[in-house]
Amino acid sequence: MGRYITISTKVRRELKEEAERLGIRISEVLRQALEEEVRRRKLEELEKRLERMKDALERIDVDRIVRSIREDRER
Repeated sequence: MGRYITISTKVRRELKEEAERLGIRISEVLRQALEEEVRRRKLEELEKRLERMKDALERIDVDRIVRSIREDRER
């Protein structure tokens, strides 16, 4: 899974103690939250790129492309 690094954060002592009392694996929760946030931001980035490309994509004639592919296969 690649190399790991350590990331630290500060939380209220009471929160950490309560999490430990409840058996919460803090590092796992933080790792999952960070992974989810990265996924969400990447998706947002892709949506923005798609929006910028929308005009160009709308001008693509899909039927013409399909015909060209079929013609090439028949040759």
